[in-house]
Amino acid sequence: MILKDLLAIAGSPGLYKFIAQGKNAVIVEHLETGKRTSAHAAAKVSSLEDIAIFTETGEVALSDVFDTIFDKEEGKKSIDHKSSPVELKEYFEEILPEYDRDRVYVSDMKKMIQWYNILQSLGLLEKEEKRDEAEDEDEAEDEAGQKTKD
Repeated sequence: MILKDLLAIAGSPGLYKFIAQGKNAVIVEHLETGKRTSAHAAAKVSSLEDIAIFTETGEVALSDVFDTIFDKEEGKKSIDHKSSPVELKEYFEEILPEYDRDRVYVSDMKKMIQWYNILQSLGLLEKEEKRDEAEDEDEAEDEAGQKTKD
């Protein structure tokens, strides 16, 4: 999944899109409401692109976890993030069997599932391979256009 410019702000519900960098704050837009606000330097802002999940052997990028959920659910919504802890753990074992049970908490699972469902409902879950192919086609068209101009 492509998670560039998507942010989570500690203490603020939902996900945000990076808009601009201010002097002492980051200007963000809430994905669901579209309201713009600023996240001050003291706020803990995390880029979804930088988040990884602990496994027994290392770490797995959040985008890879979202890819797995997307494939498992065939592009549809995942289970509800308010499901019981037992259901969440069982679901997580299906999508990431090697996750570190000591360091990945139910609250982390809830957040990931909630984020996935937000992105899915807004149509923002785009597989990286599709985007790469589209970029390659655009570049090929640009090169073909330049050659015909010469």
